[in-house]
Amino acid sequence: MAKISLRERINKGLFLLDGAMGTQLIARGIELGRCCDYLNIEQGDTIFEIHRAYLEAGSDAVLTNTFGANKFALGRHGFDDEVKEINTAGAKIARRAAGAGKYVLGDIGPSGDFLKPLGNLEPKELKAAFAEQAKALSAGGVDGFIIETVTALDELTIAIEAVKSVSGDLPVFASMAFDKVASGFRTMMGVDVESAVSKMVSLGVDAVGFNCGTASLNEYVELAKKFVSAVSTLNKKVLIFAEPNAGKPELVDGRVVYKVLPEDFAAAAEKIHLAGVNIIGGCCGTTPEHIRALDERLKK
Repeated sequence: MAKISLRERINKGLFLLDGAMGTQLIARGIELGRCCDYLNIEQGDTIFEIHRAYLEAGSDAVLTNTFGANKFALGRHGFDDEVKEINTAGAKIARRAAGAGKYVLGDIGPSGDFLKPLGNLEPKELKAAFAEQAKALSAGGVDGFIIETVTALDELTIAIEAVKSVSGDLPVFASMAFDKVASGFRTMMGVDVESAVSKMVSLGVDAVGFNCGTASLNEYVELAKKFVSAVSTLNKKVLIFAEPNAGKPELVDGRVVYKVLPEDFAAAAEKIHLAGVNIIGGCCGTTPEHIRALDERLKK
């Protein structure tokens, strides 16, 4: 029996995303600094195994291993002419892992540069790069798209517009990365929650959210409540999603580690869910064990 569309499914209630890809690659011996997106070509079986581990742990959807697979990010590794191949392969691997019963979100991260005058990017070339990536992901069979870890509103706007220009009717999720500062929650570029939500909703996305950042678990719960409040004031039908890290990152022996246990992560995620967030997954430091704890606690 064919599954219902992603848009129908996310409107039916609790929907679990997967956890970190990078954390799992490091655990499998992939060295830091390597182009992880190119592993879709070189080590597709490894990527497949990670997707399957999350699906078996309880994820309703997996994100493609394409976070840095836009032209500009790939160019830093010398792969800017392989955007189509890397993204299409990533989508096909995730699609094969998800099978007929689960979902695949095409993962699109930031360019790693800034638009002029802060950086070197022109709006037209950035939009073309995101559209190129989205088109390749669509060709690989994704059910929707997730644009994540963006910190600047101008880049987020261009990314959403680019994806929607080639995505047909597939749903689009969009999120920004926030940190807790004296003035509240802000992205690295100073964007507050209300401004982020207002812009994302105005661009017609299906779900708005947050991921990554440097918050503690309690701060992620607080951030979720702010998102719920910001969405409610707009009186628009839009869902909210959350992908917290496994707590604040810590530097241990020169390496960044995340120490939050799966059960503690799940307890915080339950508070996020009770605040009004129905789409939940994990970002940096989370593992299939964190998703399994989430599944057991929230789907009981």
